[in-house]
Amino acid sequence: MPQAVVFDLDYTLAVPQRDRATILEEATTITGAPSLSREAYLAAHRRNLTTETREPIFADLLENTDSDADPAAVATAYRETIADALEPLPGVEAMLADLRGEYQVGLLTNGPVRAQRDKLETLGWEEAFDAAVVTGELEAGKPDPRAFEAITDELRVAPAEAVYVGDEVDADVRGATEAGLAVVQVLLKDGPDPDPRAVAHVEQANVATGVPEVLVGLE
Repeated sequence: MPQAVVFDLDYTLAVPQRDRATILEEATTITGAPSLSREAYLAAHRRNLTTETREPIFADLLENTDSDADPAAVATAYRETIADALEPLPGVEAMLADLRGEYQVGLLTNGPVRAQRDKLETLGWEEAFDAAVVTGELEAGKPDPRAFEAITDELRVAPAEAVYVGDEVDADVRGATEAGLAVVQVLLKDGPDPDPRAVAHVEQANVATGVPEVLVGLE
């Protein structure tokens, strides 16, 4: 019987109202930085470790331009624009409150500390979980088993007593499974196919009703 349920954040509990390319363009416009493509941003993200903020990413992107835009300012604008664009999936706030009556409820999200904590603050979710871990605070992020160990330790449960809910195949499904947690895969429109390693699959639009049903079935 599960004792805890742990959620991913982005695209599992909350989604941006605008796509990331649009948000990036808004952030560069606000700060007077040159237009940056989403592809270039992702390449710079892979080259730079982001634990506290995205400043190293934008420093990389702006290095070979003639712009005098401040990378820290662009990182702040991007972070704030993303947070402002987020909205909860239908019914998930009530679901989290209800689940806390039956389980320990946690959050484990990849990303820089300030970015992910800002999202929780903007959503008003600072107290929505019994424990919330951002991987920028850790030595390793998902899919590394240490990330999952960090949240189960915070919740004081064994991995085998926890269920993880997330949308990414590698970071969430593979990572949680290899760490010993059962996994509920959130299926996105035009996203990855259902992965057989997950114990259940829930459509993104139905997270609020589907996840509790799956948990009851695992008891």
